[in-house]
Amino acid sequence: MAGVNRQTAWVILVLFLTTTVLAGCTRSGSQLGETDSGSDKDGGGEQITLRLTAWGAPDEVEPYKIAIKKFESDHPNIKVQLQHIAADYDTKLTTMVAGNDVPDVAMMESGSIAYPLAEQGKFYNLQDFLTDDPDLNAESLVPNITYSLEEGNIIGIAPGPETFGLFYNEDAFKEAGVEPPPSDAKDAWTWEEFVEVAKKLTLDNQGRNAADPNFDPKNIKQYGVNLASWWASYSNFVYSNGGDFISEDGKTFALNQPEAVEALQNLADLVNVHHVAPSPVQSKNIPATHVALQTKKVAMAIEGQWVSSSLAKSNFNFNVGVLPVMKKPVTTVVCAMFSMFKSTEHPEESWELMKALIDPESSIDMLTAGTWMPAERDWYTDQALLDRWTKDQAARPSGYQGAVIDMLLENSHPTPTGYVKNFNKIMDVVTPALDKVWLGQQSAQEALDGVAQKAQAQVQGRRD
Repeated sequence: MAGVNRQTAWVILVLFLTTTVLAGCTRSGSQLGETDSGSDKDGGGEQITLRLTAWGAPDEVEPYKIAIKKFESDHPNIKVQLQHIAADYDTKLTTMVAGNDVPDVAMMESGSIAYPLAEQGKFYNLQDFLTDDPDLNAESLVPNITYSLEEGNIIGIAPGPETFGLFYNEDAFKEAGVEPPPSDAKDAWTWEEFVEVAKKLTLDNQGRNAADPNFDPKNIKQYGVNLASWWASYSNFVYSNGGDFISEDGKTFALNQPEAVEALQNLADLVNVHHVAPSPVQSKNIPATHVALQTKKVAMAIEGQWVSSSLAKSNFNFNVGVLPVMKKPVTTVVCAMFSMFKSTEHPEESWELMKALIDPESSIDMLTAGTWMPAERDWYTDQALLDRWTKDQAARPSGYQGAVIDMLLENSHPTPTGYVKNFNKIMDVVTPALDKVWLGQQSAQEALDGVAQKAQAQVQGRRD
């Protein structure tokens, strides 16, 4: 009897271990809500909830809701709780993290909250997921939409890029008898050509353009060009001229170096020397870009491609050309990111959620409207996919392919917020100094040399 009992016990032990191993092998599939047997659709899988935080206007949040609905349908055992934080996002999320009330996936802004949290070790390295995923990898994404704490440690992926172009009113060009800006980078205007065109399109209240010796710069009814004075806008020209915010070795403040200074001075001269662009004071009387172009308050605007959406609704003949070139064609990519907190109990499921949020299918309405651009490269290179968001769309005029898409793929530059450490602190010093440049109170060299020491004290290196 003792021998029989030992044999029976051994059989039971083997069956137990076999069952345990099989359960362990199938757990990840169950967690991801796979439905090979259909049992998960009946609620048989482990039920989990993922929390997602995001900001944005209601129409910008809608694609996330669409993505979540599809994700939950594909993964019936997973529910996604979307927490839309419409205002003071960084402050509220920081408070949540401090109180251990942390979402699984969160939208992040690279210039403010993302890197401080990453330096505290709060985020997963998404490179590991990209390396192992059969459907999404670094090569399948468009350039400059991943953010890294250091090489090989990706802390965030954007749902899509944003670039800059030269948007314009076609009728204003026809009335001035001037050829519109080219859309191909190889044909881009030089800076000097751009200034001359801007002069012809700048009109005083008597209809004289800025090239006329009798032009009245104090009574302008149509400016040749308008551009914002924030860092992302002027970065296009700093990079185009071979400059940067920080030296290549990461040790030195670089905006007071010759290449950057020349670019910034050229921009200021549009206002104070050539009188073809409004000053910051005059800009207060200039309406939003789509209205300003429609009403011919301005003939051209250096803007992010996101303005395509409002332009398409404004019912006038607009188009987009490639930015003017100082030394080489460049457009800066700016975008928010999605990051995954290490505190999540469900990293694999959170990664699948991130993929769903990045998937252009979920945001197709925003793509066709002109608000967004896709994150995945094949939506630019596969003609059938490209046509889905660009063909016969009012938000995608004839110049869009060359001036926006081709520039993104071939001539884009990463945002400085992604590679300049302590970027916001540096800009806290720089921005007030540049305000004096835009107002014509100081030259770019004088203003930036004047704050170089304070800016240098904030330099902490590069991440690239």
